[in-house]
Amino acid sequence: MTSDPHLGHVHLKVRDVDRAIEFYRDVLGLDVAERHGNFAFLSFGAHHHDLALQGLGEGAAGPGPGVGLYHSAWEVSDGTALRETYERLHDRGVEVAPVDHGISKALYFDDPAGNGVEVYLDTRASREVEEWVGRNERFDPTVL
Repeated sequence: MTSDPHLGHVHLKVRDVDRAIEFYRDVLGLDVAERHGNFAFLSFGAHHHDLALQGLGEGAAGPGPGVGLYHSAWEVSDGTALRETYERLHDRGVEVAPVDHGISKALYFDDPAGNGVEVYLDTRASREVEEWVGRNERFDPTVL
């Protein structure tokens, strides 16, 4: 067990595990660490897996409104990485909502199974802002 608590991984149920692997590999840069039948474990490389995918088949119901996972959030290191993520999503035809929260700049979108995803850049240090105060403004992710 590690000395510092942290989120070990996110486990998503998807319709098509191969399509989900391709999406998370191409958009976020995750690699397959292990694969067993309808399960795939993807990693950035620091530990076994950051994302577990479980394929349920094309007939599986999609995520719905109400209580449950709203989205998974993935932090990038700088503005270039955020812009490049936006460009990869744009090239795939994925609808993206870019939102400036004051403490972060975020891209919100759905994966191929309809799971909500956020990719964000923490901007608290560069803006000397420590708390979110309800800011939700659009921004141009191509100009970072």
